[in-house]
Amino acid sequence: MKKKVIAAGHICLDITPVFPEREVHQLSEILSPGKLIQMREADVHTGGAVANTGLAMKILGADVILMGKVGKDAFGDMVCNLLKQYDAKSQMIVSDTESTSYSVILAVPGVDRIFLHNPGANHTFRADDIPKKALEEAALFHFGYPPLMRSMYEADGEELVRIMKRAKEAGAATSLDMAAVDPDSEAGRADWEKILERVIPHVDFFVPSVEELCYMLDRKRFEEWQERAAGRDITEILDIDQDVKPLADQCMSFGAKVLLIKCGAPGMYYRTAEKSRLLKVGARAELDISSWADKEGFKKSYVPEKILSGTGAGDTSIAAFLTAMLEGYPLEQAMHLSAGTGASCVAAYDALSGLKSFEELTDKINAGWKKNNI
Repeated sequence: MKKKVIAAGHICLDITPVFPEREVHQLSEILSPGKLIQMREADVHTGGAVANTGLAMKILGADVILMGKVGKDAFGDMVCNLLKQYDAKSQMIVSDTESTSYSVILAVPGVDRIFLHNPGANHTFRADDIPKKALEEAALFHFGYPPLMRSMYEADGEELVRIMKRAKEAGAATSLDMAAVDPDSEAGRADWEKILERVIPHVDFFVPSVEELCYMLDRKRFEEWQERAAGRDITEILDIDQDVKPLADQCMSFGAKVLLIKCGAPGMYYRTAEKSRLLKVGARAELDISSWADKEGFKKSYVPEKILSGTGAGDTSIAAFLTAMLEGYPLEQAMHLSAGTGASCVAAYDALSGLKSFEELTDKINAGWKKNNI
């Protein structure tokens, strides 16, 4: 019997207008006031951690229940109908008073994505929206994108801590993914260092991106990165020892057990705690503690067949990592599958169409799939 997974948190409708296939170096080359741009069709899919990570885990073979909140509106109907197409058990809450979250994603070829986002009903999702019985049956509880959910970051993350603590007490292993923070929003004024210090002890697998993590733990360092990048992708200018490891050190000091930091196109940094700390990982996940303990490394990404959009690449790489863990893969192999899934994802405009099975990925890796040397 497959281990049960709950994917909860932020869900939205992703609307991606498809630009002409002409790569640019500066956004101003294609977007300027008063200009008419002849576009192709719009790509419309579910987005957010619930859909991107949850459905990716479903496609990769996990038994997943999706939990989130949408509005009783046209976008909400679209989200629910899209979820049904994947035959994924869904426990979506439909609100009569709130709107469905949506993102308009500007994926201009050659330029990092821009997100126009409305959090909508995600703001009021709470711990009580997650049935206790489901937690007691789950091997893994994955929660994603608290920076886009007001109830998760207000009061120094009290509700987020409550959610993760309840899942741990119910016997599930827990994983937590973050999201970029708008510095001009309410989330930008939250004390994220304090929130992480409070919640990480209740998290077994912490899987943020390097930009998100640095913004939350060291705002000054993040601003220095922005200056060094000078408009380029931040991950292109980072040094693992000087820039990434200090952030990992702080997470480990907070009590992190398994840490995976997504570093964009270059790859992913990972570190695991000692055996005594890994013994606290939810038992139903059946983690091979001896082979996972005391590990550290950087896994370079694989060269994609083509790049259409980075939407969901981080979420799906995490989906592969968590699914491989639940299926008993060693850490090193889980990292290979995670990197391969991220590279497969970017070959499609949505998060799911480009995904490949673990068997396909393994064959491609064994055949000498080239790695990025960014």
